[in-house]
Amino acid sequence: MPTNLSRLECPLSFQNYAKRFQLLLHLEEIQMEFDIKKYDMHNAPMVPGVAENRPSVLRGDHILVSRVGDTEPVTKYKGYVHRVELESVLLGFSQKLLDSFIDNMTFNVEFTINRYPMMLQHRAVALAVQNHLEEVLFPTGCRGGNLPSPTQLIGCSSRVCRLFDRKLEQNPEQCTAVQRIVAGTSKPAPYLVFGPPGTGKTVTIVEAVKQVHKANPSAHILASAPSNSAADLLCERILLNGVDAHLIYRLYASSRDIREVPESILDCCNWDERLRAFVFPPKETLMEYKVLVTTVVTAGRLVCGGLPRDHFTHIFVDEAGHAVEPECIIGLSGLLQGETGQLVLAGDPQQLGPILRSPLAIEHGLGLSLLERLMKHNRLYKKDGETGLYDNRFVTKLLRNYRSHPAILKLPNEMFYEGELQVYADEILRNSYCTWEHLPKKGFPVIFHGVAGKDERESNSPSFFNRNEIDIIVDYLKKLLDTQAKKGLAKITPREIGIIAPYRKQVQKIRKAITSVDKDLKSLKGIDQLKVGSVEEFQGQERKVIIISAVRSTANYVKLDHQFSIGFLKNEKRFNVALTRAKALLIVVGNPLILNQDPTWGKFIKYCAEETGYKGFDYVEEEGEEEVMARLASLCIKEEEEVETEESAVQQHMDPEWRNEQ
Repeated sequence: MPTNLSRLECPLSFQNYAKRFQLLLHLEEIQMEFDIKKYDMHNAPMVPGVAENRPSVLRGDHILVSRVGDTEPVTKYKGYVHRVELESVLLGFSQKLLDSFIDNMTFNVEFTINRYPMMLQHRAVALAVQNHLEEVLFPTGCRGGNLPSPTQLIGCSSRVCRLFDRKLEQNPEQCTAVQRIVAGTSKPAPYLVFGPPGTGKTVTIVEAVKQVHKANPSAHILASAPSNSAADLLCERILLNGVDAHLIYRLYASSRDIREVPESILDCCNWDERLRAFVFPPKETLMEYKVLVTTVVTAGRLVCGGLPRDHFTHIFVDEAGHAVEPECIIGLSGLLQGETGQLVLAGDPQQLGPILRSPLAIEHGLGLSLLERLMKHNRLYKKDGETGLYDNRFVTKLLRNYRSHPAILKLPNEMFYEGELQVYADEILRNSYCTWEHLPKKGFPVIFHGVAGKDERESNSPSFFNRNEIDIIVDYLKKLLDTQAKKGLAKITPREIGIIAPYRKQVQKIRKAITSVDKDLKSLKGIDQLKVGSVEEFQGQERKVIIISAVRSTANYVKLDHQFSIGFLKNEKRFNVALTRAKALLIVVGNPLILNQDPTWGKFIKYCAEETGYKGFDYVEEEGEEEVMARLASLCIKEEEEVETEESAVQQHMDPEWRNEQ
């Protein structure tokens, strides 16, 4: 009988699939429960909502409260969340508590985690085994002689020769992916669309959905994504043309805020205006639609609702790299007929994956998405050793980048995509800042601005900020907005600029500087639409101009960053996502003496220096380690004893705010 430890140490296989993932999920849930206790409150007159450094609270969740001063045994009342505001939540309690309620009464508050998504994941891994999905999750490419011949593929290709999005006709990789999905060349193995930044993977998925419907009117399609925003984007684009709007249905969870639903989707979703709530239609009603769009978690309601396993002929998962594997398969494990159904995964294993809290679960692979696991460990999705090409019966790598200026794309392309990405961004847009007067080198719209700042914190918060970098960012922002529509530059609005920082406190401080402190910026029209956030908040997004604040300026804190997976250092995926959001101008503000100790950042700084895109304090790249340490000592205040104390405290208490920096 294998022990829990041995299950974690053994490689993942279909034989240990359910038990191994269920153990990892239990580890993650234990950590979540431990972390959320940090936010329990005493003598609270109200329950905070989703403000900074508070646990996320959704409609349908519950919170436990007990009256301050009650004697043992203390009665705990369960309050269900009815509505979430910025600083408060509206709770529904039993009549017993309401009858005894007095104004200004205070409570002890216990936050709880929502176990529903975890329960669905536990069920998903069990169903995957029960429903014999081995050839879907661990594909071998053996199809019993049913693999389409080249002639059959040509026949299938002709059915998609007229694309709904005519721009795809000029993109051979997107066309190939659509053709292979329609032909079902990978079945029962999943078909993977490997979409590096700005290459149009969602566009490809949407076209494939429409072409499947066109080629096979009897097909039933489930299109899903890990987040509501990504699922909404899928639905909006599918609605544009190609599928009758009456055949498309967007299924939302009851916790979804109606104010966040795009107007174009309101007429084809499960919102009941009379009840002012999202309702779940009977399975017979749902089965009448040709395309259902939902999140991967809400897809679990379709399994609960009893939809037969052979109903969906195709299941698409966009942004598949963002979900842990048990989350990704919540719907497909109970809805996909392994022998006949087609699973399509789209994403980029080189970008950020799911966010987890348990270090033990991360160490043993829970953070590896299904998409990344297949690309890393399954031979069907690897390049051929002789030809250097992917087998396009199973995977297509999109190569044309429609987002960024060549100077912005160059380094990520070489480091993460084998130099295969091609620049196809609109020439006028991508060159719109090549003549900006504040560029160190005209024609090279990339700036690394070196600053010797200082890491700071407030009270007991573990989150860092850097005032020097904020000052420089505000200065660049004012220059951008002051020079708009001048000297040949196109007009830019605040919503076209994004600012990325790796620490919550730096994000807060930058927001405050822009919207409250600087008198010129705070009065600017539309300044509230300028987004400041973490790398995770920007994944999947793009802006004409991106400004990045690296924050870190003290060498002694780098170890903590690495240990708790925060900051930019030692995290290539976070680096990749941050740099590839920009279309026309990329500005990075940071301390080169610190950042250069990381090989990935070192390459970027060297690249900027060689192209004369570096400005700021004098920095000599050839300095040896001793010289660098000496300069750091003169530029930064060393806090070794404090760092050691904090590290010990964090290890002892596993402060969730360190985890929240993810």
